[in-house]
Amino acid sequence: MTSHTTKVNHWSVRVYYEDTDHAGVVYYANYLKFMERGRTEMLRQCGIEQSSIQTQYGVVFAVTEANIRYFTPARFDDALDVESQIQTLKGARLNFLQKIWRHQTLLAEATVNVACMDLNGKATRIPASIVAALQTQF
Repeated sequence: MTSHTTKVNHWSVRVYYEDTDHAGVVYYANYLKFMERGRTEMLRQCGIEQSSIQTQYGVVFAVTEANIRYFTPARFDDALDVESQIQTLKGARLNFLQKIWRHQTLLAEATVNVACMDLNGKATRIPASIVAALQTQF
Protein backbone atom coordinates (compact mmCIF):
# COMPACT_ATOMS: atom_id res chain seq x y z
CA MET A 1 0.00 0.00 0.00
CA THR A 2 1.32 3.42 -0.93
CA SER A 3 -0.42 6.70 -0.29
CA HIS A 4 0.44 10.36 -0.56
CA THR A 5 -2.43 11.45 1.67
CA THR A 6 -1.36 9.84 4.90
CA LYS A 7 -1.94 11.45 8.26
CA VAL A 8 0.80 13.46 9.90
CA ASN A 9 1.37 12.66 13.55
CA HIS A 10 2.88 15.25 15.88
CA TRP A 11 4.98 14.72 18.99
CA SER A 12 6.39 17.59 21.02
CA VAL A 13 9.80 17.57 22.65
CA ARG A 14 11.80 20.13 24.59
CA VAL A 15 15.55 20.37 24.02
CA TYR A 16 17.41 19.73 27.26
CA TYR A 17 20.99 20.69 28.01
CA GLU A 18 22.00 17.02 27.71
CA ASP A 19 20.82 17.07 24.06
CA THR A 20 23.31 19.77 23.11
CA ASP A 21 27.02 20.23 22.56
CA HIS A 22 29.11 22.76 24.48
CA ALA A 23 27.76 25.59 22.27
CA GLY A 24 24.13 24.80 23.16
CA VAL A 25 23.37 23.33 19.72
CA VAL A 26 21.56 19.99 19.45
CA TYR A 27 24.07 17.23 18.67
CA TYR A 28 23.34 15.87 15.19
CA ALA A 29 22.58 12.27 16.28
CA ASN A 30 19.92 13.45 18.72
CA TYR A 31 17.62 14.41 15.85
CA LEU A 32 17.46 10.68 15.04
CA LYS A 33 16.58 9.99 18.69
CA PHE A 34 13.77 12.55 18.54
CA MET A 35 12.51 10.93 15.33
CA GLU A 36 12.64 7.46 16.91
CA ARG A 37 10.48 8.72 19.75
CA GLY A 38 8.10 10.34 17.26
CA ARG A 39 7.66 7.03 15.41
CA THR A 40 7.15 5.18 18.68
CA GLU A 41 4.46 7.65 19.77
CA MET A 42 2.81 7.40 16.35
CA LEU A 43 2.62 3.61 16.73
CA ARG A 44 1.25 4.05 20.25
CA GLN A 45 -1.50 6.32 18.88
CA CYS A 46 -2.41 3.44 16.56
CA GLY A 47 -2.67 1.09 19.55
CA ILE A 48 0.67 -0.58 18.85
CA GLU A 49 2.95 -0.92 21.86
CA GLN A 50 6.42 -1.92 20.73
CA SER A 51 7.06 -3.49 24.13
CA SER A 52 4.21 -5.97 23.57
CA ILE A 53 4.53 -6.84 19.85
CA GLN A 54 7.70 -8.77 20.60
CA THR A 55 5.94 -11.04 23.08
CA GLN A 56 2.58 -11.13 21.28
CA TYR A 57 3.79 -11.59 17.69
CA GLY A 58 7.47 -12.50 18.01
CA VAL A 59 8.54 -9.50 15.91
CA VAL A 60 10.34 -6.21 16.33
CA PHE A 61 10.83 -3.17 14.12
CA ALA A 62 14.37 -2.24 13.11
CA VAL A 63 15.64 0.78 11.19
CA THR A 64 17.34 -0.37 7.99
CA GLU A 65 18.09 3.03 6.50
CA ALA A 66 17.91 6.68 7.50
CA ASN A 67 18.61 9.62 5.24
CA ILE A 68 18.56 12.94 7.09
CA ARG A 69 19.10 16.50 5.96
CA TYR A 70 19.78 19.31 8.42
CA PHE A 71 18.68 22.85 7.61
CA THR A 72 19.18 24.91 10.74
CA PRO A 73 20.12 23.91 14.30
CA ALA A 74 17.90 23.43 17.31
CA ARG A 75 19.21 24.92 20.52
CA PHE A 76 18.95 24.43 24.24
CA ASP A 77 15.39 24.94 25.58
CA ASP A 78 13.73 24.99 22.12
CA ALA A 79 10.26 23.46 21.89
CA LEU A 80 10.21 21.18 18.85
CA ASP A 81 7.49 19.43 16.88
CA VAL A 82 8.39 16.05 15.41
CA GLU A 83 6.17 15.12 12.46
CA SER A 84 5.92 11.47 11.46
CA GLN A 85 4.13 10.22 8.38
CA ILE A 86 3.97 6.75 6.86
CA GLN A 87 4.82 6.90 3.16
CA THR A 88 4.77 3.19 2.35
CA LEU A 89 3.44 0.13 4.13
CA LYS A 90 4.19 -3.07 2.25
CA GLY A 91 5.12 -6.62 3.22
CA ALA A 92 7.81 -6.35 5.86
CA ARG A 93 8.52 -2.67 5.24
CA LEU A 94 7.46 0.69 6.61
CA ASN A 95 8.82 3.90 5.14
CA PHE A 96 8.46 7.14 7.08
CA LEU A 97 8.88 10.79 6.23
CA GLN A 98 9.81 12.75 9.34
CA LYS A 99 10.37 16.45 9.93
CA ILE A 100 11.45 18.43 12.96
CA TRP A 101 10.14 21.97 13.29
CA ARG A 102 10.71 24.87 15.65
CA HIS A 103 7.60 27.00 15.18
CA GLN A 104 7.44 27.56 11.40
CA THR A 105 11.13 26.76 10.78
CA LEU A 106 12.07 23.36 9.34
CA LEU A 107 15.17 22.14 11.16
CA ALA A 108 15.63 18.63 9.77
CA GLU A 109 13.92 16.21 7.41
CA ALA A 110 14.48 12.47 7.06
CA THR A 111 13.26 9.39 5.29
CA VAL A 112 13.50 6.38 7.57
CA ASN A 113 13.01 2.80 6.40
CA VAL A 114 11.95 0.24 8.98
CA ALA A 115 11.73 -3.53 8.60
CA CYS A 116 9.66 -6.00 10.59
CA MET A 117 12.02 -8.69 11.87
CA ASP A 118 11.48 -11.98 13.64
CA LEU A 119 13.42 -12.66 16.82
CA ASN A 120 16.23 -14.25 14.77
CA GLY A 121 16.76 -11.02 12.84
CA LYS A 122 15.13 -12.19 9.61
CA ALA A 123 12.74 -9.89 7.75
CA THR A 124 9.14 -11.05 8.03
CA ARG A 125 5.75 -9.74 6.96
CA ILE A 126 4.14 -7.28 9.32
CA PRO A 127 1.36 -9.16 11.19
CA ALA A 128 -2.11 -8.50 9.74
CA SER A 129 -3.51 -6.91 12.92
CA ILE A 130 -0.58 -4.45 13.02
CA VAL A 131 -1.12 -3.65 9.33
CA ALA A 132 -4.80 -3.00 10.07
CA ALA A 133 -3.88 -0.63 12.90
CA LEU A 134 -1.34 1.20 10.71
CA GLN A 135 -3.87 1.55 7.89
CA THR A 136 -5.74 4.02 10.09
CA GLN A 137 -2.94 6.43 9.07
CA PHE A 138 -4.03 6.38 5.42
